[in-house]
Amino acid sequence: MLLQPVILSGGSGTRLWPLSREKHPKQLLALIGEETMLQATATRVRDFDGSIGVAQRMIVVCNEEYRFITAEQLRVAGFNNCALLLEPAGRNTAPALTLAAFSAVASDSDAVLLVMPADHVINDKPGFHQAIQNGLQQALDGAMVTFGIVPDRPETGYGYIQTGDQMADTQVRELQAFVEKPVLEVARQYLEGGRHLWNSGIFMMRASTWLKAIQHFNPAMYTACQASMQKASLDCDFVRVDKEAFLSCPADSIDYAVMEKLGNDKDLNIPGYVVPFDAGWSDVGAWDAVWQVSDKDDNGNTVHGDVLLEDSRNCLVISDSRLVACLGLEDVIVIETPDAVLVTNKANTQNIKRVVTRLKEENYTQTDNHRKVYRPWGHYDSVDSGEHFQVKRIVVKPGGRLSMQMHNHRAEHWIVVSGTALVTRGEDVMTLVANQSTYIPLGVKHRLENPGDTDLELIEVQSGAYLGEDDIVRFDDIYGRVAG
Repeated sequence: MLLQPVILSGGSGTRLWPLSREKHPKQLLALIGEETMLQATATRVRDFDGSIGVAQRMIVVCNEEYRFITAEQLRVAGFNNCALLLEPAGRNTAPALTLAAFSAVASDSDAVLLVMPADHVINDKPGFHQAIQNGLQQALDGAMVTFGIVPDRPETGYGYIQTGDQMADTQVRELQAFVEKPVLEVARQYLEGGRHLWNSGIFMMRASTWLKAIQHFNPAMYTACQASMQKASLDCDFVRVDKEAFLSCPADSIDYAVMEKLGNDKDLNIPGYVVPFDAGWSDVGAWDAVWQVSDKDDNGNTVHGDVLLEDSRNCLVISDSRLVACLGLEDVIVIETPDAVLVTNKANTQNIKRVVTRLKEENYTQTDNHRKVYRPWGHYDSVDSGEHFQVKRIVVKPGGRLSMQMHNHRAEHWIVVSGTALVTRGEDVMTLVANQSTYIPLGVKHRLENPGDTDLELIEVQSGAYLGEDDIVRFDDIYGRVAG
């Protein structure tokens, strides 16, 4: 019997645009500290020293669109033995947890799941560990446990959990109800009453308990997820759940699907409990929340990157690629990336979704990916483009190998900047080093590899009538990607 960490990493976080994009969401960003939010979530329970041990194999449920960077970030953080379950489409948190529960019971029928969103901040790790220990016995006894954050202000941006009496000789309270985001006056009443906690979205229960509950409350979801895992296939390091079965699954959250129904269903007889904790938690759902949990200077400013502030107070300024100078600002958010800049006041950050919606309606590419795009072999940065040409900076990590491919509409010129390139061009195979180059004509099969032990960096100049990323015909790929 082990504590099985489960990380739900399928969100998009559009309110943190332009740093967060649909194919590079906020959990993959290092917003607080050096670690990305995904990495911080994974390491948060690595050294938990409780009454049961922690499983070495972490279960991560993520969208297949950003599977490679998810795996790479976990590898860098020291997690090489993860079960990475790929969702072919988002169905909210209840189906994601059901997939994880089926995965867990396959190796440990008594596993206790610790379910954590990948995009939250918890500054007090020992406090979080104590909260886990406080609720562990209830989970072992077959209850559903959730974690409520002790509020320090009348917050209208969070959902709440209404609690009942405290269990004797424990730090655990009875779960009474989940409450939607309140208006300010109601939030003040919650704060004064002392029986409402912020809903953290963190849960703990036996895998078998969750499966029993979801089968009882939503048998269609149980059946679809069971079929998805039974028909799942291995794809490199990933578990690719069956697409057809999963797309038939109803969409619902953990709260709505199960947790809020527990007290009203006597036939199931699964109790619900809440563990209060105060550990520097934030869901970092918007830019004002990032400012709230970040270190600040004497004027209340938080800055990252090349930033110059003059006569400015209580601002968050992030520069990703150039100097940003601010003069005479107060309560302002400035987020700079190579292809988009956001400027807003802190009071308006909850409305950034409106900007993202307009960008999508007007077909801006900045909602989808960054200029720097990550691939399983490394990444590329689209440095410049114009009519019939595009320039990319390509970095291939040691051992990285692009697919054997061909383009129908473009030719490419490769110039090595540093490292060693092994190039296949038609029937020719050649090794190139710094300041050497080669030309790949339109329609010729080719491949780029890095046989060295340091990064390979090169400049690629594309020319042709069409330069879209879908002009790729793949013949062989070690990462299992299909043509196109």
